[in-house]
Amino acid sequence: MSWYVYIVQCNDGTLYTGMTNDLVRRVNAHNSGKGCRFTRCRTPVRLRYSEKLSSKSDALKRESAVKKLTRGQKLRLVRQSRAKEGVMKNSPKEYETGDKAVDALIDQLAGRAASAETGYLLREILTTVTKLGMESGDKGDLKLVNSALKELRYSFKVFSPYRDVKKAIIFGSARSKTTSAEYKMAEEFSRKITGKGYMVVTGGGPGVMEAGNKGAQKGREFALNIRLPFEQKPNPYVNEKERLINFKYFFTRKLIFIKETDATTLFPGGFGTNDEGFEALTLIQTGKSRPRPIVLMEPEGSSYWADWDRFVRKQLVGNGYIKKEDMNLFRIVSNVDDAVKYIEGFYRMYHSIRYVSGSTVIRLNKELPGKTLDCINRKFKDILTSGEIRPSPPLDEEIRKGEYPALPRLVMNFNLRDYGRLCEMICVINGLS
Repeated sequence: MSWYVYIVQCNDGTLYTGMTNDLVRRVNAHNSGKGCRFTRCRTPVRLRYSEKLSSKSDALKRESAVKKLTRGQKLRLVRQSRAKEGVMKNSPKEYETGDKAVDALIDQLAGRAASAETGYLLREILTTVTKLGMESGDKGDLKLVNSALKELRYSFKVFSPYRDVKKAIIFGSARSKTTSAEYKMAEEFSRKITGKGYMVVTGGGPGVMEAGNKGAQKGREFALNIRLPFEQKPNPYVNEKERLINFKYFFTRKLIFIKETDATTLFPGGFGTNDEGFEALTLIQTGKSRPRPIVLMEPEGSSYWADWDRFVRKQLVGNGYIKKEDMNLFRIVSNVDDAVKYIEGFYRMYHSIRYVSGSTVIRLNKELPGKTLDCINRKFKDILTSGEIRPSPPLDEEIRKGEYPALPRLVMNFNLRDYGRLCEMICVINGLS
């Protein structure tokens, strides 16, 4: 009778070592509910190493020795084994510093600081930081990376408890006076949107940002302040200091604004307001950010966004720099209630989007009526590369990662290009058009 000692790497990067029966139990427990199982002939793994021994005692000794190896040493065994079989051409190359002693220390630190599911990611982060230290002699480079990582880490910590709460950004001029129409409009919007269960995120400064924090219900606001040479101090209405984050860099602040929110509102403002608005539009237009409601809000009697819209249509659409369908990425309103209704309506049926193995999955809060499905198939077939838009159960990758398995969804072969039309389709699904 033969005995086997295995090393397997699951699709999420987790490594397991053991003998056949024990390993099957542990890997299946790890993959429980994730749509994949481990057997000797079919595995949910990227890489596998096996060693055949003639007796159980020899196998137990070998198992004990292999378990003591570092992650890097185990993966080297796997690569050597697979190379002999001639199947390594498409296998992922382990990310290492090239110094075995350093890689072993990184393995130990990652093992102590991370969970089984995130260990491989932390190991790559530590490897990147170490390689930066080994390769860069520029102190400025290291200071930039150091500050950026600190800002991102702290931001993730602050927002983590609120990930299940929808949030709206409020952008606008820092120079707007408390008596201005846009200040009063932003304050009213913040009061009404937080009354609907949303939280608001502002830049933390004066003007429209101050109005956003002032109008929010207690405990339902964030402030992402930027440290400027002329000292932009947080406004006096940032009441909860644990939800105030001070940034050195605009790029980390911009990332958090988009990553941690679900809607963007823009009131009249200067370069900064237009910068944030164009960036939000660009990210959705290029598919780098998931669809969201972008609302350009101007008070009654103002033509700020109407003038902006005319410029965009004449110069950008007129000269072919963008498609006319890209104008579906935003909506101009002059009434707070209309803005709140549009933002809430955007998520009435639509829940989220996911790209899985070439397919685009649109998750819904409830089943889509057959008439609406027929309508979007007729109206939006131009954005498909093939097939049709069809209802679907969760795909295998969604099941494996436990991503909203109870929600209904639509699956389609989206061309990954016409995001303006995609946003238009989401509005039809929500009954907003």
